[in-house]
Amino acid sequence: MFATKKFLAEAFGTFWLTFGGCGAAVLSAAQPEGGIGMLGVSLSFGLAVLTMAYAFGPISGAHLNPAVTLGAAIAGRIRWSEVVPYMAAQLSGAVSATCLLAFIASGPAGADIASGTMAANGYAAHSPGEYPAATCFVAEFVLTFVFVVTVLSVTRKRRQMGVAPVAIGLALTLIHLISIPITNTSVNPARSTGPALVMYALQQEWALHQLWMFWLAPLAGGALAGWFVPWMFRAGEERTDEGRVKGSSMGSSMGSRTCSRVCEGQVATQRHGSYS
Repeated sequence: MFATKKFLAEAFGTFWLTFGGCGAAVLSAAQPEGGIGMLGVSLSFGLAVLTMAYAFGPISGAHLNPAVTLGAAIAGRIRWSEVVPYMAAQLSGAVSATCLLAFIASGPAGADIASGTMAANGYAAHSPGEYPAATCFVAEFVLTFVFVVTVLSVTRKRRQMGVAPVAIGLALTLIHLISIPITNTSVNPARSTGPALVMYALQQEWALHQLWMFWLAPLAGGALAGWFVPWMFRAGEERTDEGRVKGSSMGSSMGSRTCSRVCEGQVATQRHGSYS
């Protein structure tokens, strides 16, 4: 049964990821003087996932992303019955965060948030660099694959948990540095859904019409990662286990020869003593 605490952890964590990252893009990067720019927005997303991974990783695993949840299910990290509740929690957090962000952004006199993008993701004419749909799909697929591979790999063993959030946060920062000019960076369907719904409510329908890509590409990348990571490490573990078996066999063989020599020496000593 999906625990209430897991739901709350995923909802709150995704809320903070969306509010922190998109908030930095909508509020801070837009400042004419002292704006944080692309580097600042990238760091904001990385820091948001890093802090929530430390805060809620022990409760829910801090997926904060439907693509990570799908990859984790395929990799056998969570039960399939938990996938839909995880995603529902993530969506609720992302949509709530974007609604709050829209309320804050509309606060100053004369603010017109409908003329902006609310950090929504897009392709073709709505790509920051006007990249075509095919390019954007490939970028989202590959970068989500790399991100989920990183998440699943660094959380494999309990002894890695202390540093895993750092690796995950840095990976997400790098991904944003690469792909903000391409799609405004999704790699997370929940994060994309929040701004798309708010833009639709503001009568800007393009973000919702293009949302399919920011579900399909990340989920496909996450699914491939969920298969790839267990396969990759299983192959390594099989080689390690084979080496251990060989080492054990060699040790047994050497032990037998050693025992044989010792026994022969004992017999020879006993004979020598009996002769004397």
